[in-house]
Amino acid sequence: MADELVVVSWNVKNNGGVNGGDVISLLQKLKPDILFRQGFSEVTHAGKIGLHGAGALLGLTPFSTEPKKGRSQNPVGVLVNPSIFEVHAEVEHDLPWRPILQVKGTFVGGTRPLSLLSAHLTHFDPSIRQTEALRITTVADHCQSALVGMDANSYPHRYRDEVAEPIDWGFAADPVHYMHRTIPGPDGERISDMRPSEILTGGKAIFTDLAHYAGTSLDQPDALKPTSNLWRDDQGPRQRTDWLLATSDVASALQSVEVVDGADVACLSDHALLVARFGLAELRYIFA
Repeated sequence: MADELVVVSWNVKNNGGVNGGDVISLLQKLKPDILFRQGFSEVTHAGKIGLHGAGALLGLTPFSTEPKKGRSQNPVGVLVNPSIFEVHAEVEHDLPWRPILQVKGTFVGGTRPLSLLSAHLTHFDPSIRQTEALRITTVADHCQSALVGMDANSYPHRYRDEVAEPIDWGFAADPVHYMHRTIPGPDGERISDMRPSEILTGGKAIFTDLAHYAGTSLDQPDALKPTSNLWRDDQGPRQRTDWLLATSDVASALQSVEVVDGADVACLSDHALLVARFGLAELRYIFA
């Protein structure tokens, strides 16, 4: 619809591999104006031919981080509709395992800047995830505005509002996953790592968790559906580890959040796909 802004965030393992064309086809149906990608493998090869090819097929201007030797080879990306959002700069926040991508710009015809961030927090180290979350907070410093799409590899801290069944780590069969996703609790027993969520959306709430807002304030309980893992059953019940976050000004224009986890998604990725819709006219007014 012309009066809405469609935002999609999706972690597709290894960019869909041999099924990469099916990933593009599914995204074409959704017609995103802003697309946050994680697991964006190999798009930087051969002069970023894969990145620009994906952008051309989707009608979006693409940006991605550069993989670093000895670190993750799965960059993150931000793709934007140039008829709606004008990009002024891109910033790669270099971090120990995988960079975070920040694309800065304005809505076409507007003057107030907005940052778009794609992040894929480290899967194996809770302490690095904490640092990554703290780095994300800096883009909202001095009342700056931001919209974030991310795979957090951790859990929402408002667990009483979540619809996902809590993980009983005593029954999680994968010991490596157990160590990667837990931190020592106050009594010495390991507990789910919720620190990135608390840093980003707890306390004085630097960001709004859009699914939580839709689920609790917009009467859309399905927005809180778990997003991963769609493939494995040895890591406990599915959890909501993929998030869309925004500063309060952006969140005020939110209309809906949808978790897309049907067979067409599950055959391509172990993560569900997130779709948020905003009132475009309202955003243009806010960012005039």
